[in-house]
Amino acid sequence: MAKKANFNDLVEMIALFRSPRGCAWKRQLSLRTLPPYSRSEFEELMQAVQREDWDNLREELGDVLFHIVLYAEIAKEQGKFNINDVVDDIHKKMVRRNPHVYGNLKLTDPKEIEKMWQEIKRKEKLEKVKRKSQ
Repeated sequence: MAKKANFNDLVEMIALFRSPRGCAWKRQLSLRTLPPYSRSEFEELMQAVQREDWDNLREELGDVLFHIVLYAEIAKEQGKFNINDVVDDIHKKMVRRNPHVYGNLKLTDPKEIEKMWQEIKRKEKLEKVKRKSQ
C-alpha cells in the first residue's frame, strides 16, 4: 500500500511547483492574481456542501487547502510569513475565542457561545485598529 501524503508533503510539493524546476504557470501566480482562482475553488466547495456530495467535498477541501498553502508559499518567498505562522496564528485565535473550552468560562448554549465569539472578535478588531493608528 502506498504511503499517504501528509501536510508537509503538500507544503513541499507547492515549494517545488514554485521552484525553477517546477511549474511555470504556478510560478507566475502572485498574491494579486490568485484570488479569482481561489474564489472559484471555494464556490465549488460550497456547492458540494449544498448538494451533500461528500466525495466531491473532500476533493474541493483539498483544492482550497492547496490554495491556502500556495498563498503562504508566495508570502514566504516575499519574506512576509510562512504556513507555520498561519497555523500558529489560527491556533492562538481559536484559543482566545473559545474561553469556554480553554478557560474557566462555563458556556454550553450555542447562541451564547456565538454571542461571546462575536464580542471577542469585535474587541480584537478594535484593538488592531488602535495598534495601527499608534
